[in-house]
Amino acid sequence: MALIMKYIDSMQRYMDSHGDSRTKDWPMMSSPFPTLAVCLTYVYLVKVLGPRLMENRKPFQLQNTLIFYNAVQVIFSAWLFYEMVHACWWYYFSKFTEFMDTIFFVLRKKTSQVTTLHVIHHGCMPMSVWFGVKFTPGGHSTFFGLLNTFVHIVMYTYYMFSAMGPQFQKYLWWKKYLTTLQMVQFVLIMVHAFQLLFIDCNYPKAFVWWIGMHAVMFFFLFNEFYKNAYKGRRTKHKNLLMFILQRKEKDDDEVVEVKQKNSNNKAAEGEEQKALLANGHVSNGVISNGSVANGYPKNGYKTASASTTASTLINGSGASINGSVKASAGNGSVYKNGEAPLLANGHSKMVGGELDAQLTQRKLQQQQK
Repeated sequence: MALIMKYIDSMQRYMDSHGDSRTKDWPMMSSPFPTLAVCLTYVYLVKVLGPRLMENRKPFQLQNTLIFYNAVQVIFSAWLFYEMVHACWWYYFSKFTEFMDTIFFVLRKKTSQVTTLHVIHHGCMPMSVWFGVKFTPGGHSTFFGLLNTFVHIVMYTYYMFSAMGPQFQKYLWWKKYLTTLQMVQFVLIMVHAFQLLFIDCNYPKAFVWWIGMHAVMFFFLFNEFYKNAYKGRRTKHKNLLMFILQRKEKDDDEVVEVKQKNSNNKAAEGEEQKALLANGHVSNGVISNGSVANGYPKNGYKTASASTTASTLINGSGASINGSVKASAGNGSVYKNGEAPLLANGHSKMVGGELDAQLTQRKLQQQQK
């Protein structure tokens, strides 16, 4: 214990002798341990205690609280951006207010958003900024804070609109561009910090590496988040599109197959009908040559047999057994002006001299007229 206290005391003397005299009396600037204690408490709260307390509770509805909180953060970040040269300590203080981002996630049981990136980013920043405010406030160190506060103006504006409800979701299409802006920020910080490895301006090389490596670490963490959140989503959308196209192609093939099957069935039925007609039969009981399978024509009356229907004429009309159907000549000729149908050889189908007698009688009648 004595060795630990001796070590703490020597560290304190180092802080006092090498720290910037302008900030030594600012709140929490005399020692790094208060800041370290707050950071460790934050990690324990959001990763262990908070989820345990919320495990059997309903999530809190914090819409109005989130709107107010994010609005305050936008105003605070805008003020810091404007007053960065004179507001180093307030920038340090803002790293503690950002802890509320994660606490709200826990209270709303949005534990999936309490990612490793999120906790590392919020958990490390207070300590990182503490050393900057303690030893190198202003000047070169303010570039980091200047960019970061500008990004936070955009970021908390997004969060504020997101908290206002689903009706504002259509205005939040630019989320991935916010992540891109954050990565651009870290690239600029890297370039700005590491240039002092080649240019001597009396700035501590330890802080060049401290700021530069922070930027490198966060760039790769945010880049990994970008690939998982956006490029992975694009792959899922692509897979879904391919599934829809393949499903449509399959449905089209099924439709073609059904049509082909119906066409084959119709062709088979046509061939069957032709086969029946060739044998002198049809399915509906009517035939063009005067014979049917069941012996009945369309009107339901039975016709005379082939030898009887063509035998006689009564007053120039075709005769059937029941008198309802005219007999047709074999060559397809028709009745005209009551005259009997003639065959191709000029003779009537009527039997005996009945036809000659009727014709002679008609000629005599015409001559008398």
